[in-house]
Amino acid sequence: MKHKLKLLTLALSMSCTAHAQTVDYSVVSVPEEAGADFMKMTKESDYVCMPQVRRSGNRLDWFTNRIIDTSKDGRSIAFLSFRNGKTNIFIKDLALQGSSRQRTNRSNVIDFSYSPDGKQICLCEALGKNNQVFLTDAEKGYVCRQITSGNADFSPVYSTSMKQIFFTRLEAKSSSIWAYDVANNYVSSYAAGINPCPLSNEKAFICTRFNPEGRGEIWKIDYQTGQEDCIVSDPMHSYTTPMVSPDGNWILFVGDGHLANGNKTYLNTDIFACRTDGTDFAQLTYHAADDLSPIWSTDGQYIYFISQRGDANGTANIWRMKFLYNK
Repeated sequence: MKHKLKLLTLALSMSCTAHAQTVDYSVVSVPEEAGADFMKMTKESDYVCMPQVRRSGNRLDWFTNRIIDTSKDGRSIAFLSFRNGKTNIFIKDLALQGSSRQRTNRSNVIDFSYSPDGKQICLCEALGKNNQVFLTDAEKGYVCRQITSGNADFSPVYSTSMKQIFFTRLEAKSSSIWAYDVANNYVSSYAAGINPCPLSNEKAFICTRFNPEGRGEIWKIDYQTGQEDCIVSDPMHSYTTPMVSPDGNWILFVGDGHLANGNKTYLNTDIFACRTDGTDFAQLTYHAADDLSPIWSTDGQYIYFISQRGDANGTANIWRMKFLYNK
């Protein structure tokens, strides 16, 4: 567990190209992904940040935070981009496919998310040994208001009521989910875990927890009753980065995969889904490239994610695929 928590403090990979050249990244999709209708939404000049993935023997660790999000009207997508030695939030119109627009002017933004009304962006920036949470206007950007300091905080996300901002706080030997009270400006601890994703119809959130072996599990935490339920767990695989669908029925998440080619095995990350009660578990991607940071379209019909697929050099881009289980 200590190894996993240490990884969470690492910055995003600023190199847009991958180094594991044993993978044929030029392939857009594989037969197991038939019907998903993949579409590339960005281009090389957008300099999309690739979440860091580390391979060590038979172990795979990856950066689990949310680094892309759609605007609430569904017309644009926000992402982290590394340019001029800095990492910032950029916005791109989905329909026009033109150039992207810079939204923040910070040094090292780690992750972010839109508010439910689409008017605010809450973000985390690494400053020295600390990660601090800020708020900025979703349309104007640039001017930021700091709401936490002096700690290693990340993964900020508004509650659906917009009365709280949940975030993860990394401490010496553990990580826990805290909440900032918007009206009273104080913070309080809620439960162990990372990557909080609030539910809209109850006072609860979905999050990631790591078991004693360091493998990620998907949990539901009811912070009104105190009930905690493990939704997805596997003794051989790790799962992180839960994202609840707009209708509240499904959860997207990232998991590790093991691809076999003769006597060789290659570790990678893929995208999975299940219902919010853990049923109808399904693997959605099978490409040898790393698929990470999945989010929903506003209508729940599509999934956006970051991947090196479709580019011979392994350059990271944002891709869109159909969600085939939305029934």
